[in-house]
Amino acid sequence: MKAIDLLGGMTAETFLQDYWHKKPLLIRGALTDVGAPVDLAWLTELSRSEDVESRLIEFKQGKWSLERGPFRPGRLRRLPESDWTILVQNVNHHLPHIADILWRFDFMPYARLDDLMISYAPPGGTVGPHFDSYDVFLLQVGGRKHWQISSQQDEAFIEDAPIKVLKDFRMEEEFVLEHGDMLYLPPRYAHYGVALEAGMTYSIGFRAPSAQELATEFLVYLQDRICIDGRYADPELRPPQEPARLDNSMVEQVGRILSQISWDRHTVTDFLGHYLTEPKPHVFYEAPEEELDEDEFAAAVAATGVELDLKTLILYADDMLYCNGEALPVLADDVAAWQQLANRRRMSPQQLSPSMMPLLLEGYLAGWWQPAGEN
Repeated sequence: MKAIDLLGGMTAETFLQDYWHKKPLLIRGALTDVGAPVDLAWLTELSRSEDVESRLIEFKQGKWSLERGPFRPGRLRRLPESDWTILVQNVNHHLPHIADILWRFDFMPYARLDDLMISYAPPGGTVGPHFDSYDVFLLQVGGRKHWQISSQQDEAFIEDAPIKVLKDFRMEEEFVLEHGDMLYLPPRYAHYGVALEAGMTYSIGFRAPSAQELATEFLVYLQDRICIDGRYADPELRPPQEPARLDNSMVEQVGRILSQISWDRHTVTDFLGHYLTEPKPHVFYEAPEEELDEDEFAAAVAATGVELDLKTLILYADDMLYCNGEALPVLADDVAAWQQLANRRRMSPQQLSPSMMPLLLEGYLAGWWQPAGEN
């Protein structure tokens, strides 16, 4: 079993058995080399974009305020010296070295990884005591932050607040995180962080859809794929004494029609492949500015290989592969190479085969991947 630096030298097996979904873990010096700094100027620029989710949270005069981006430059220049936080989602979609940090959490299934959010706060900046419905790793980058955590079951929120702030937070443990320290918290574990110095929190979040969301999305998936023969009919209809009553025979007939709807393991797997790789509504893919033609593309990938776009996710189950909400029509002889691309997010020239080129070219023109080294 391999020791993982991000987990303080712990193995993935130990972490998953003893901590995942169970209890917090503080890891000192988990990751100190985070690459080029993502400072306030960078976050400010990202928060002005239409395809970036961003929020500004302030606590002033005893009240919480929430604004959603995109923000005008002048709005952020008017901020005070303390008591605010700006949060930018999916920074991994925009900066390669931030994406590299997210994919270092490959001791977890990619189907569970969500995004890397960065929040910046000056002294006093906080989003209040709250809990998340999913697991999260909180990595401190620059500055210092005071964290308090609690396993409390009281989940009542402050009424009329624009964000979910716990009304009665009861601290059980507290820590000061410095650059490179990381705190793991299981779902619904209350936490309250306040910046002591200007700095950032890199939040690595995990997907945990509700049962209601899964059921709703599955029904949407089914409606485009089911085909039930027949039509409602009642040739033996008799005049009703109560014309407004739903007749038992109608209810029974419709029940028999609906009972034809069925699914199996393959159906659920196919649904998950489409659903879990479907881009979020604000995510768009850009075709190359200067497109390579077929021969130029083949020469480029033969020299450097292929790497996925920062926004692209490929998942697979056996020989079924899914990318950005669509099934990939992969030939049987090429499945292993495509699975390697999904796992490592890049493919070496040696793994390429001529039969892969049509699909690779199609995805390149859609902006899903590019010759390695162009990201």
